Amino acid sequence: MCCARRWSRTRRARSSRSARMRRTRACRRSPRNCSSRLERARAARARGANSLKCPVALLHAFTVTASLTLLRPPRTILVSCTRRLGDVLLTTPLVRSLKARWPDAQIDMIVFQGTEGVLEHNPDIRRVITVAQRARPKERIADALRIWRKYDLACAAISSDRARFYAFFAGRRRIGLVDPERLTRLTRFILNGVVLDEHRDVHTVTSNLSLAGALGVTPCADVVAPGIGDDPAAHARFDAKLYGTSALLRDEPYVVLHPYPMFRYKRWREDGWVDLVRWARSRGLAVALSGGPAQAECDYAARIAQAAGEPVLNMAGKLSFGESAEMFRRARLFIGPDTGATHVAAACGVPTIALFGPSNPTRWGPWPAHWPAGSEPWPLRGSQRCGNVYLLQGEGDCVPCKLEGCDRHLDSWSRCLTELPSARVIGAAAAMLGLDAASAQTTGIAMSVDVSRLKAGK
Repeated sequence: MCCARRWSRTRRARSSRSARMRRTRACRRSPRNCSSRLERARAARARGANSLKCPVALLHAFTVTASLTLLRPPRTILVSCTRRLGDVLLTTPLVRSLKARWPDAQIDMIVFQGTEGVLEHNPDIRRVITVAQRARPKERIADALRIWRKYDLACAAISSDRARFYAFFAGRRRIGLVDPERLTRLTRFILNGVVLDEHRDVHTVTSNLSLAGALGVTPCADVVAPGIGDDPAAHARFDAKLYGTSALLRDEPYVVLHPYPMFRYKRWREDGWVDLVRWARSRGLAVALSGGPAQAECDYAARIAQAAGEPVLNMAGKLSFGESAEMFRRARLFIGPDTGATHVAAACGVPTIALFGPSNPTRWGPWPAHWPAGSEPWPLRGSQRCGNVYLLQGEGDCVPCKLEGCDRHLDSWSRCLTELPSARVIGAAAAMLGLDAASAQTTGIAMSVDVSRLKAGK
């Protein structure tokens, strides 16, 4: 009898193993795998089908592989964006869209320490939670327990394991952006709703707003810049910082130059910034230099101010992000490389010139103020103006290579930027300020852009 029972159990176990193997082979052949899903989605779009129920036609490039239905309006929402300053700032259109759809909801954001400044005095956000970028496992678990299931809805606004990790622990319902090659069973378990970011030829704002479309929310594409709020005392302190040390900006209209990006391969020439300072002073404009608190950044700005031989207000390292944004708002013009400050200036509505080299402008160009959702501002190649932003791209057949400089590392140089003539930048600046070609040529520097096209916003 015992032998019969053992034989029966062995037979059932073998049968179970065989069934599992058959299911595994079937799954591998099944159209449920990632590549087949992508092929079916592309075929559907080729037939004119729209795989994403979104009010904006352009967002059909994103495939919803797992829908998310909210039975009731969420009262608390967490948006996770654990990446750099620009990524965090370009998430604010998603936050604004969610706030417009559910005005009574309390929205928090979780970001890396050091990036929270771009959310300073954002009216759509209740609280900003910061976590260490290189946290130990014990710290990450503590962060997760701190937000455990405190939110009705959590959105992972970037395709990042860390962002999905926080969304999983925080939200009762969860949705997130996922790169197609990173779509796994674990990802589908973590997220109730998955939006595949299949195309890298759309702007980051458009990618973020695809989450709004998947939730049935009308997208709002306004990037919300930081500020100093409505407190009169805060404004008085800022005025003292900006005007108290020098009468330069108080008595003259001024331009802001932000010369130092986070990575060297995005940097323009130091002597090019010196040329800009001298040209602006020759046109009766004051010049303010902006920058972060890092010592290398402050030293770089100091060298430019000294080499220019002109009165310059060096504010590098002296202002918060909100105060820097307020300085940008009062300026006649902002000029900067591909960095977070340039995105802030564009969102403030100030006329902005962005110097781009190897970076992909379609994906990372500054989003112009009040630019409509569903319309891509920047092509891959070419310099042009959209709204309040003029994107000036370096020259060369390889531009944009979308790589980290000519030597392929963060501390590399980019020839397309180092060889960008000062004349092109000064010409664009003159046009953005409403000056004619003769105004630029009086300093001995010829215009190299079509002023009529710039003024027409083309």
